[in-house]
Amino acid sequence: MIRFTAEFVSSAFALDGCPRWKRAEVALAGRSNVGKSSLLNALAGVKGLARTSKTPGRTRCLNFFAVGDRLALCDLPGFGYAKMGHEDAAKIASMMHEYIHGRVNLAAIAILIDCRRGPQQDELDLAAMAAARDIQVIPVATKCDKLRPSERAAALKRFDAMRVRPIFCSATSGEGIDELRRRILAVDRAGAVKRAEAR
Repeated sequence: MIRFTAEFVSSAFALDGCPRWKRAEVALAGRSNVGKSSLLNALAGVKGLARTSKTPGRTRCLNFFAVGDRLALCDLPGFGYAKMGHEDAAKIASMMHEYIHGRVNLAAIAILIDCRRGPQQDELDLAAMAAARDIQVIPVATKCDKLRPSERAAALKRFDAMRVRPIFCSATSGEGIDELRRRILAVDRAGAVKRAEAR
């Protein structure tokens, strides 16, 4: 098991409220019902680090978690499922757009996608947005414990459009969690730090 510690630091509702540090950040993004909070808890090995809810879409801000001495995770609000007013949805979309386009520390985005569904246009657009900023994309196929072995090949095929092989993960069975930890810890911080220093 790979050692991976994460500690909640702060929340922000706008770019100017984000932590001022030189850590490289790996954002966790995905639809509201994809299981981001459960996966974050599994990554850290801490059951209540991120609040889970039976009602998708509870996260309405940017939540930052320090990982070791040099990295951080940013849990982004979910999209595409939660029932919320148009004004609230527009605010969240604007906040996420501002963070992805303007945060110099952002080095990678782990895009969580239900493996039974595969990436849709929202996820593909997010991946393209990250690529345009030279931000690493880590596709994560969640809830893989719900797949039969015979369904794996078809599920993998659904991710062809991402052009990067996904990490099959399950917060329930623990499959893929160590591999995802390894990918996060391997994110090169140099580019983000240089941009932060030049700001």
